[in-house]
Amino acid sequence: MRFDIADLRLFVAVVEAGSITHGATRVNLALGSASGRIKQMEEAVGVPLLARQRLGVQPTEAGHTLLRHARSTLASMQRLTDDLGQFAHGLKGTVRLLANTNALTEFVPTPVSHFLAAHPNVNIEVEERLSHEIVEALMDGVADIGIVAAAADMGALQAFPFVTDRLCAVVPASAPGFEGMHDIAFEDLLEHDFVGYASGASIQTYLEGHARRLHRRIRQRIQLRSFDAICRLVENGVGVSVVPESAARRCKRTMGIRVLRLVDTWALREMRVCVSERDALPTYARLLFDHLIASGSKQSRSKT
Repeated sequence: MRFDIADLRLFVAVVEAGSITHGATRVNLALGSASGRIKQMEEAVGVPLLARQRLGVQPTEAGHTLLRHARSTLASMQRLTDDLGQFAHGLKGTVRLLANTNALTEFVPTPVSHFLAAHPNVNIEVEERLSHEIVEALMDGVADIGIVAAAADMGALQAFPFVTDRLCAVVPASAPGFEGMHDIAFEDLLEHDFVGYASGASIQTYLEGHARRLHRRIRQRIQLRSFDAICRLVENGVGVSVVPESAARRCKRTMGIRVLRLVDTWALREMRVCVSERDALPTYARLLFDHLIASGSKQSRSKT
């Protein structure tokens, strides 16, 4: 049984795309050629590797085993290429970084911009995900580095402290009913209309989950993507909201909003930088990982 690198790349692409057609496109193969390669791989193994379904394909139990080894082999080959290539051409590569809304908006841009400036041949693909989705992506080998809430079950991942921030309530500065208040429970905040986050935002999903635990729902009047835009609409009396304290304090300097501490224990959010295995990362990804940890320590010290 022998598979070449092209076979492994094709198989991983097909599984990740959920389709032989789309997987073939990702690796620049004609559909007929891709189908033939998959068939030869299954004949070599002696069992099906993919379950063909009406809307695509899914790996069989044998396929999952091949997928795990294929990703490991391709990652090793990439590390070899990267480590040797830096001697001839300098550090070069692409890192896939996943983070939740808070980290991505408030704490990732500065260290990432500094890293990219110092390493012009390295690119970073950044994507917003929920913490549990980030953990799954790291375990499946489809991401290099993740930034997740410390409360997430990180399994066997290697995790290091990044930053700590608190979610807090923002209300109009002159809104009746909030006079003299310094803190509030999320349950009490749910009595008011909300300025919410765009559908799919990890922080929105997080807040909706806590509302459901209270057997309540968030009454959203509008959904926006940025903390600044949300605080601006709160200032204009559209509703209340929940944002990271770092964003709320920044917006309060230029907007007429009041910042109230959320008394709920889940409002304090510690974040971790995670990888499947640090020493197995390509050189450029390992450098970014170390850079994020160091920058997180600096940001935490600056807040104390």
